[in-house]
Amino acid sequence: MSVLTGVRRRESAENAATRGEAPPGQSRRSRWVINLIMGLIGIWFLLPLAWLLDAAFNPNAGPGLASPQLSVTNFIGAFHTGAGRDIANSLYLAIVSTLVTTAVSLLAGYSLSRRHVPFKGAVLVAVLFLTGLPVTMLLVPIYEMYVAFNWLNSPFWTSLVLASTSVPFAIWLLKNFIDQVPREFEEAAAIEGSGELRTLWRVVIPLALPGVLVSAILTFINAWGAFLIPLVLDSNPGQTPAAVGIYQFLDANAQVQYGPLAAYSILFSIPVLVLYLISSRWLQGGFAFAGGIKG
Repeated sequence: MSVLTGVRRRESAENAATRGEAPPGQSRRSRWVINLIMGLIGIWFLLPLAWLLDAAFNPNAGPGLASPQLSVTNFIGAFHTGAGRDIANSLYLAIVSTLVTTAVSLLAGYSLSRRHVPFKGAVLVAVLFLTGLPVTMLLVPIYEMYVAFNWLNSPFWTSLVLASTSVPFAIWLLKNFIDQVPREFEEAAAIEGSGELRTLWRVVIPLALPGVLVSAILTFINAWGAFLIPLVLDSNPGQTPAAVGIYQFLDANAQVQYGPLAAYSILFSIPVLVLYLISSRWLQGGFAFAGGIKG
């Protein structure tokens, strides 16, 4: 039996070599090595998260991992330094920016998708090019314009600048999603007497909802983590967003307050996580109209 088993293993290895495949034993060893490497990489990326959770609940947190403790002192300290106010300011900037970007991008994307626009290809290339422009290149002229119009230190006008940085990519994204919506639905709505805006609101947006949500989430995250634009355009301490307020945990000697900083970072991450959890069921559904047209 052992001789037959050896012959079969040798034949299996020869057949695998003939087909260009690795022998079974070598294949298993390769998988083990790959899994081990990927596991080590995963652990390496999880270490910062482990430190963040450890430092947030450790009153004596330092730059390294320590023995786990359960104390909310750092969270109380973060709120005493204005974390709640800063997060509310960031929410205002992100929500206004998301609403403006989504409304403008839907109208522009729908027009580019459904209407005859001269030089449409060039327009789309220009829109795509605008997504790569660095904010620093535009910040100086924007600042000069805001000084001239007396728009500095205004959360609303600051949020409009944040929206303008997201509009080009949102237009390009939503145009491609709207292209996937069958025109037959809009034609049926037009026969029933529906106008373009009503068709957009009642027909196109529900069918392209995953794309709208993706655009809105990306815009929200972009505005939520914005640092340079609010720092330059709004110097009012009471209107400081969380991305700027996080620097308050550096003292005059550049010493980091690790515990409050970690607690503040967790509080800063919660709204984005909640937004993802709320919208995930729509994002997982994809397009619902795939079987909507019968041949």
